Amino acid sequence: MPDTLRIGTRESQLAVWQATQVSDLLTAAGYKTELVYIKSEGDINLTTPLYEMGVQGIFTRSLDIALLNNKIDIAVHSMKDVPVVLPQGITQAAVLKRGSYKDLLVAGKGIQFINNEPVPDQASPFIIATSSIRRKAQWLHRYPGSRMENLRGNVNTRLKKLAESEWNGAIFAAAGLERVGLRPENSIELDWMLPAPAQGAIMVVCRLEDRNTWNACQPMNDEHTATCVKAERDFLRTLMGGCSTPISALASVNEGRLKITGNILSHDGTQKLEVEKETSLEKSYSLGVDAALEILDNGGGQLMEAIRNSEG
Repeated sequence: MPDTLRIGTRESQLAVWQATQVSDLLTAAGYKTELVYIKSEGDINLTTPLYEMGVQGIFTRSLDIALLNNKIDIAVHSMKDVPVVLPQGITQAAVLKRGSYKDLLVAGKGIQFINNEPVPDQASPFIIATSSIRRKAQWLHRYPGSRMENLRGNVNTRLKKLAESEWNGAIFAAAGLERVGLRPENSIELDWMLPAPAQGAIMVVCRLEDRNTWNACQPMNDEHTATCVKAERDFLRTLMGGCSTPISALASVNEGRLKITGNILSHDGTQKLEVEKETSLEKSYSLGVDAALEILDNGGGQLMEAIRNSEG
């Protein structure tokens, strides 16, 4: 292991905050660290919707290349951005304790919150901004007729765009805003919206053969978080969901049992299939796969096929 562990991170405020958490934990354990800033494809192109860019891995690819080329020793990712199959030669070294998994609606113009429910000031449909296919589909399922606008950029850029627009609101990950101290007062948690698999979790990866660095990261690993996000990502992988598939999943551990809730929706939100399964932790290794297979057997296969055909 090198004298100084080089921690790769994107340049956004949120990414640097996450990498700093990893750096602080390693420093407290007696390791020397430095941050290495790397620009990702997702940070360079801020206009094309993510689903048109082939979003899978777009925020992680540049860091993975740097890792494989030995320019860094560790890469820190928002785990929801990480493809379910890691590149050859890269391994998961730790999953930090999860932050909030929830989505937030930040108010824009012409909207108010009554009993924690968004209400437009006029009778016209909502105008809501997000680049996430998953968020669009779930919002349209609950509020059909809404107009959805694309919104890209880091959290600061997106908040600025919202403030300068005529949109009623925009949807953000709660963890992203809270970690950098930017959660606006005029926002509400969308408790009914199921998150992206692994949303709110931070993943640390290293080179597969670098066992010393892997060992250094092990004390950071939160076992319950790792168990939950594995089930959620297994659900996603088994459904073979990509960047343009509205798939959501949330797993939780309670009193020695693992529970997962997952769903899949059509792009326009008119069709929705949901599954909920629970088992003991000792028998939970395949829970995410089992949940996905159940939803496929109950119409999910046809819905996935319809989604693929609509994209073609």
